[in-house]
Formats: sequence, C-alpha cells, structure tokens
Amino acid sequence: MKKTKQLFIWIAFILVSASAVAQKQYKYETVAGDPLNARIYTLDNGLKVFMTVYKDAPRIQTFIGVKVGSKNDPAETTGLAHYFEHMMFKGTPNFGTSDWNKEKVLISKIDSLFEIYRVQKDLAKRAATYHLIDSISYAASKIAIPNEYDKLMKAIGSNGTNAATSNDYTMYVEDIPANQIENWAKIQADRFSSPVLRLFHTELETVYEEKNMSLTQDRRKASEAMLKALFPNHPYGKQTTLGETEHLKNPSMKNIREFFAKYYVPNNMAIIMSGDFDPDQTIKIIDENFGKLKSSTVPELKFAIETPITAPIEKDVLGLDAENLTIAYRFNGANSTDALMLEMISNLLNNDKAGLIDVNINQKQTMLGAGTGVYGLKDYSAFILAGTPKEGQTLEEAKKLLLDQIELLKKGQFEDWMLEATINNLVLQKVKEYETNRGRASAILDAFLNDIEWSKAVNTINDMKKITKADIVAFANKNFGSNYVVIYKRQGTPPDVTKVEKPKITPIFINREMESTFLKNIKNSKVPEIKPVFLDYTKDLKQLTAKNNIKIIYKDNSENKTFNLYYYFKMGQFNDPIAEIAMSYLPYLGTSKKTCEQINQEFYRLACDFSVNAGNEETWVTISGLSDKMEKAMSIVEELIADPQANKEALDNLVSDILKSRADAKLNQKANFTALVDYATFGPNSTQRYLLSETELKALKPEQLIAKIKEMMEFEHSILYYGPESPEKLTELVNKLHNVKGTLKTPPTAKVFTEQETNENKVYFAQYDAKQAYLQLLSKGGLYNASMTPSVSLYNAYFGGSMNSIVFQELREKRSLAYTARSTYQTPTYSTKPYMNSSFIATQNDKIFDAFNAYNDLFNNMPESEGTFNLAKDGIISNINTERITRMNIIWNYISAQRRGLSYDIRKDLYAKIPTMTVKDVKLFNEQFIKNKTKTYIILSKEADINFGELEKYGKVIKLTQSDIFGY
Repeated sequence: MKKTKQLFIWIAFILVSASAVAQKQYKYETVAGDPLNARIYTLDNGLKVFMTVYKDAPRIQTFIGVKVGSKNDPAETTGLAHYFEHMMFKGTPNFGTSDWNKEKVLISKIDSLFEIYRVQKDLAKRAATYHLIDSISYAASKIAIPNEYDKLMKAIGSNGTNAATSNDYTMYVEDIPANQIENWAKIQADRFSSPVLRLFHTELETVYEEKNMSLTQDRRKASEAMLKALFPNHPYGKQTTLGETEHLKNPSMKNIREFFAKYYVPNNMAIIMSGDFDPDQTIKIIDENFGKLKSSTVPELKFAIETPITAPIEKDVLGLDAENLTIAYRFNGANSTDALMLEMISNLLNNDKAGLIDVNINQKQTMLGAGTGVYGLKDYSAFILAGTPKEGQTLEEAKKLLLDQIELLKKGQFEDWMLEATINNLVLQKVKEYETNRGRASAILDAFLNDIEWSKAVNTINDMKKITKADIVAFANKNFGSNYVVIYKRQGTPPDVTKVEKPKITPIFINREMESTFLKNIKNSKVPEIKPVFLDYTKDLKQLTAKNNIKIIYKDNSENKTFNLYYYFKMGQFNDPIAEIAMSYLPYLGTSKKTCEQINQEFYRLACDFSVNAGNEETWVTISGLSDKMEKAMSIVEELIADPQANKEALDNLVSDILKSRADAKLNQKANFTALVDYATFGPNSTQRYLLSETELKALKPEQLIAKIKEMMEFEHSILYYGPESPEKLTELVNKLHNVKGTLKTPPTAKVFTEQETNENKVYFAQYDAKQAYLQLLSKGGLYNASMTPSVSLYNAYFGGSMNSIVFQELREKRSLAYTARSTYQTPTYSTKPYMNSSFIATQNDKIFDAFNAYNDLFNNMPESEGTFNLAKDGIISNINTERITRMNIIWNYISAQRRGLSYDIRKDLYAKIPTMTVKDVKLFNEQFIKNKTKTYIILSKEADINFGELEKYGKVIKLTQSDIFGY
C-alpha cells in the first residue's frame, strides 16, 4: 500500500514536471535607461509585441502597425493601401455576415465583374457592368451586417476606433478597457487573418468623397507638389496616398486581396500596448490568437535612387486659399544620422521663443508667420521651411527671408547655450508625451514603423547631446545650398479638376438587428468587473486663498517635476475688444530692463513656456515647464505685465497682420463656413462680426494698449495650479510674486449674443467656389438643464455618435453621401445658453438635396434598433467605469462644472440613470426635441451648381455675401 502511494506520487511529479517543461516560456528584450520600461517580444511567426505598463487608468492604448503604405501601391491601382484600410472595418467570414457561404458567392461575382469593369473603355458597356455590380451588391447587402466591427468594439468598451494610411505604413487604433484584452485579441486576430471585401462599391464611394474633398484643399495640393518635385523616382513623389482619380474609378478587388497576402503578414507587423495590464498574462493571450498568423517573405520595394538636386526647383500651385510657400530639402530617412541633426536644426531655427526664425521673423513680424519641420519618412526625409507673407509682401521676398535664416545657421550665428537649452526642452516634451498611454504607445509605434531599434530611439536625446555647434555648422554648409524645392502656393482660381463622378448606387440594405454568432459570444463573455471612480471636488482639489482674496484651485503632481500655472480671468473679447488686442500685443513687447528677444531666450533656457490666450469670454495667462524654474518664470511674466514698454512698430505690424489674417480668412473654405454658421446662428448680431473695424484698429495707440495690459491684473481672477509644490509653498510664491494691489474690480459687462429662434424654416446660402459643399442643419432647444444630461448623452450616442450610430449607417454606409457626417444635440458650455441640435455633412454639390432629405427623414422617422441602442448604452457605462480623470484635467472638469452651475461630477447622473433607460426613452427624446422641428439650413457651395427653385422648398432662402458673414 505504501509502495503504491509512492508510485502515484512519483507519477504525479513526472506529469507536473512535464507540464512545466512544456509550458511555453516567453522571452523578451528590454532597453537600459528606457523611461517606458518597455518589453519587446518576438513571436515565433515574427510578430513584434511591445508592452509598456502605465496604470493611469484601467485602460490600454493599442496600436497595430503594418509596414506598408501608399508607396507599395501597384502603379496601376494607386490608392489601394488606403482603400484597403477602409475595408479592414468590413468584417471577416466570422463577423459582418449572417451567412458567409451564401455571401461569398456573391462577393466572388462582384470581384470578377470589377476586373471586367476596370478595363472596359466603352461607356455603355461600363454602365451595364456597373449596374450589374450594383444589383449583386444590393443582394449581398441583405446578407451582410454593416459595421459589426464597430459593434464589437462598442461591446468591449473600446474608444477611439480609427486607422490611418501614410506613405510608409498603415496603423489601426483602439483604446480598450483593461478587462477586455482577450476579447480584443480574438477580434483583431480574426480581422487580420481573413478580412472580407464586403460592401465594396459603397465604401469606394466614400473614398471618392475623400478624394474629391482633397481636390480643393490647397495644403494637400502643395504637399503633393512638394513630394513630386523632391522624389521624382520614388513612389513618395510618383503616387499619392489617396490615389489617382482614374484608378479610383477602376478598382481591383483582386489587387487588394493580393496586396493583403503580400504585406499583412506577422513578420511585417507589430502590436503596441500601453496601459494597465499584466505583460506575462497578456503575451500568452496574444500568442494564442496572433500566433496562428503565417509569416512569409515581404517583397522588397525597389526604386531608383534620387539624383542630387543641383539647382532650385520651383513649382506653382494655384488655389483659393491665401498665398504661402514651402521650401524643402531632401535628406536620408528617419533612421539615418541625418534625422538627429535635422531635429536639432529645426529647433535652433524655430522653437517658438529663441530660434533664428522666431527672433528674426516672427517676433519682428517681418512675415505673417513662419516655421520649420522635419517630414520624416522611412526611405527619405524632407526638411521644410514654410511661411505666409505679410500684406504687400511677395512670395519671393518671403522665400529670401527664410533662406537668410539658413545662411545665419551656416555661419554659426546662434548662441552656444542654445544647444543645451534645446536638449532641456526636448526632455520636457518627452516627459509630457509620456504622461499619456497614447503618447507612450505612439513613440514606440513611430520607431517600429521607421525601422528604428527601440534601444536607439530611447537614446535619441543622449545622442543629440553629443552634437556640437561645429557639427551643426559643418552639416548645414554641406547640405543646405541650392538643392531645394520651393512650392509657391499662389492665390487664384485653380484649373478645373476632374472630380470622381457620382455613380448610380442603390442604397444598401441595413440589417440593424442581425448579430453574428461571433458578436454574440463576445457580448456574452464574462470579464472582471471594473467600478467607476467619480470626482469629489472637495477632496480631489484644494481651494486655497492668496492675497487680495485671490482663489487658488490646486492639484498636486506626484508623478513628475513639471507644473502648469494659469491666471484665469472670466472676461474676454466680449467684455472688452480692445483688451483682447492688448493681450495679443503683449508677446511682442519687452520691459524697461529686457527686450522681447531676451525674455523669450530666458524662457527657452529655463525650459518653460508662457502664453496669453484671450478668448470671447475668458482670458488665460499660462506659465508651464520644469517646476524648479517656476519661481523664475513667474517673475519674468509678472515683470512683463507690470512693466511693458510701448512699441509703435510692433503695434503697426500687429494691426497689419490682423487685417491680413482677416483677408486670408475670406479665401478659406472652412473659415467661410464658420462665419456663415455663426451668422445663421446669431443673425446680423453674430459673434464673428463683433470686432474692431479697420479704422478702429489703425487708431489704436501703444499707450492705450499698455494701460489695458497693466489694468488686467486689477480685475477679479483665479489661479489654477497643477504641480509638485506644496499648497503652502505655492501660496507663499503667489503672495510674493503676483503683482496685484487693493480690491480687485468686477470685469466690465460682456456683450450678450442671443441665438436666433428657429421657429420657421430658413436657408442661409453663401458662395464658395468648390466642388464640395459644406452643409449644416440647426434647431434651437431650451436652456441648459442638468437633468437632461443622461437623455442627451444617450441620444447622441445612439443617433450620431459613432460608426454604429444611425447617422453614420444611413448617410455614409447606406447612401454613400459623404466621408464626414455627424449629428449632435449640443450641450451648452454655460448654464445661460441653449441646446442646439446641429448636424453637419460635407458632400458634393450634386448631393445637397439628397443630404438634406436624408437628415430630415432620420429626424422625423428615426429608426428604432434595440441592438444599436444597447451598444450605445453599454458604451457609455463602460466608458464611465474605465475613465479616470486625472492631473490638470480634474481642474478643467471642475471649471466646466462651474460654468454649468454644477457642484458635482455630472457622470454620477449618467451612471445612475442610463442603465434604467430604454429605446423608448430615446424615441421620446426625439419626438420632444427633434422630430418635425423647424430649422435653419446652412449651405456653403458654388452658386452656379445650385437649383435655387428646389432649394426654396426647404424654406426662405437668404443669400449672404462675405461682407455679411465676416462683418468686414
């Protein structure tokens, strides 16, 4: 009996030992001195996994990066990488479909038909083929489940669902709760194993809209011209990320499938995670799911090496926006030794305070604005100087000013201390970047996608410390000569561009209530519970009192040695337009002891920042940086506000620049639309029109503005602080340094702007010569009511809040009307302001009436979907459970509550009420506040393309000029 027992024990020991040996061990690399303490795993199939733990909140920022971008597009189907990125949201054989076996037959037919369609030249045959594609696609849509990927993400409580395609890479983004790692991994592994190109032709129409939008964006056109000139032999210059119009008209599903098979392989990908999780457990989960992906050899991109540029290459781009220019030099890629040097040079030229461009151009106001940047790409990079000319200044004159700064750099005409100061400021930037999981994950992602070893990325600052002034001067003289490209973005009517025409598409069938088994399993899975943490303003903040009864709102920073300090005034432009100009004047001034240049240099040396922001209703004086330099930084700001010296030339330049900026705004589509919406909201008494006239501006005197600056500290204000100083030490510093005397005055009464009633249908129209119209619909609600917050939040999440919302499904997914469409019942910022139901869409001029009709149909016949509703409701609760408001955001949350007259965290109301609500509550909200409401229709479009007879069916049409909407 004893021997038998011993035998069993021995056998058990052998089995346990064998199990322990068989259990997979996961090795990882770390980097000495890594502030993120990242672990770097490599799975057997080559997939890289980067993990950095940061328990800021029970959430995890995830990126999946793939080293493939538009440079890898087949030459005959450019835009393919970007289009495939869109298709990655359409599901797999396991989700996004109610019957894959039936659906795949139809998708195969569509695939084959597109191969015929793309090579057909006969227009009648093309039309017939497309009609067949459309009819089969409609049949397939009855089987498909649109946006089920987004439903999956909503089910697990993910935020920030997104993706992006660049020249070199494609990345996929999710911010997930810490208790949903396993579900996230299952979904993503399935998605990256077998994506299905379903609902292909409707998503292609969305890409058309994105392409058409780009055709009137001067900035994009200038950027594409720059890349074309810099890289004539490389795909960076030979093809664009959005693709050629002709290629978008003739897509190939076959090429897309082959593209995926070539490049979306694990040895060409990485998963990056930053947040609250256990790496040992998480790597097992990732391996169990992503370890099944099969590796293969990734095709090497072959391209002809660019020949040196020996003389300036000049190109003109014509567009409606204001004139500007871009100068670009070609360099080696982001993983080269050039990259460190260029980053240092960019900061020596332009750091917003003490760079050559800052001192000689921006502070002296010799241009409207100028700056530099490094456009880092994997195979090559570009060093860029950019600027906007002043009134009466030619682009050629502006170019000379920028190139003059390069010449000063080549001569070494910058202070030696600038190198150390630049390093200190870059260190500060990294500290702030690493305060968020997104910032931490982004840093790792950037390194991976550019083939930079993390060990090298971690030591970037140390490597930059080794750069000497002599190194910079030698590098500049060697590399900055006549070897540049200059793009003159000139103002004028551009040549007519061929937009992607709207094909005849049958709106697809929306299966709202269908759910795949895959989704049901995810929703029914059990995960550890996470409880919410609400703010308690009496405990999470300290209320201090300094001299003159100044209130200090204090939050300690126990994480690092940085600080943020704000002088917060509840007064702005609406209280005193001249004071707003005065605060804009302040950054150009010096004191009786220091020049403006010396003040900015001091801030740069301290690795601290100072800014003034005068808004409509509030003014902020902001000081931030390294905490051990706070006292010195405060002293400089206090001295400047107490002793600003009049500078007539600076004022004349400021006035000139304001007038030039106003003129430039009239050329910009978005600025025109903003002004039009403001006029439609407030009428002739609009906020955009409340400004000093040209005559009033030119009549301003330096002494008048100096008096306004000094007077600012005489008005009531608070101090907001986030930093490591103790409350006692902070109060002591404020009492010592803050230059206030006597009883503080009540701010002057602000001008009141009242939103127009929307009790009759009106149409406000303004002309802008573009192929894409900007549209908005407005209806006014009642004044802010805190008790409505749960209903408003749930309605917004259900109706217009995500890819799974009613608006997205109906306007983009079903009807393919736009790339961008949204609708929000806007909560006012202040308790004295009303709610506004606001809906926006950017669409082609020939789709305006379709868009208005679609919105009205949704408002008046809002679809009811239990599935969509439950996802919206669960998403709100999940976000509250896992959201943690921390650091300076606690103070901002408190300020926001104060504006609405609240004394508590409003999320408590949502958490208590929303779980009890039903879809009937959303329907009731719609009927009470949305359905059949008269409204204001707003259109910014090309007048020649509008049928005004048709437009009058929506209400009285009011045509407005630019003078009407801008007020000047």
